[in-house]
Amino acid sequence: MTRTVSGRARGISRAGVMLCCLTGATLVLVSRTAASADGNKLDICAYAPAFDEDFNRLSVSRSNAETARWTAHTPWNGDFGDARFIDPTDDQAEGHWSGPFMVRNGVLTIEAREHDNGKWTSGLLASTDPTTAGYAQTYGYFETRMKLPDGPGVWPAFWLATNKKKDDGPSVEIDVLEYYGKAPGSFESTVHVWNKGPKREHAFQQVTTRVPEGTLSSDFHRYGVDVAPDWTTFYLDRREVGRFPTPPEHDRPLTILLNLALGSGWPIDQTKNPSHLLVDYVRAYTKLKAGPAKECTDH
Repeated sequence: MTRTVSGRARGISRAGVMLCCLTGATLVLVSRTAASADGNKLDICAYAPAFDEDFNRLSVSRSNAETARWTAHTPWNGDFGDARFIDPTDDQAEGHWSGPFMVRNGVLTIEAREHDNGKWTSGLLASTDPTTAGYAQTYGYFETRMKLPDGPGVWPAFWLATNKKKDDGPSVEIDVLEYYGKAPGSFESTVHVWNKGPKREHAFQQVTTRVPEGTLSSDFHRYGVDVAPDWTTFYLDRREVGRFPTPPEHDRPLTILLNLALGSGWPIDQTKNPSHLLVDYVRAYTKLKAGPAKECTDH
């Protein structure tokens, strides 16, 4: 598998790449393009808020979305990367670290840290748990506002995945933002389809967005995707950067995930210790059927 394959495909599946190939699985690249953030502007007033996490408080559990707003591991228990995603602690007060997480002044910090034993830890948040409990949404606009860490080895992401129990049919994964600190002048957005059937086919479509080098780690930016029955459209600061036909396998709600991973095949010996991902908010919207709202704040 080459570096043209999406990072999460490398990160989650790297250990299984040879097994994948030996068992006859196929990889289909539908399209791969480059873009810049100068496309159509999103009209946020055409959407209604459905999920709003402003991180004025921290609510995260190890794996139970019925007791907290977020869980600290993927619902399918598939951690990835070169930093272990660790559990939150009981102390989730503002300004206090809860595992790798801290909220202060309405901003979430996820910390990747190397410990005295040479091992790295970091954090992931998912909006559902292994039972599918929690928040998930099939169509609409999903957005986060984040300031990315800089330096080689960092691998932050904001992404969506089919909310289902493990091995329950094909899974669609939408990587809104996948960033590699080794390449600070771009990020990738990808639509994956992971098929569990006899062919075990993995197809994906990907766009690489070029930006002035270092701008994603020097300030906050909005990363979004509009998932509709016909098209899946990606946005940077609410400007379109690319779109692909929504795959027919997408027929179930999507879990929201964000994380600060390390590696993805890149060395982490020069990664800054600690490294921080800052998250201002995470939001999901549903499309209004009657047109733009009469009262709307473009916030």
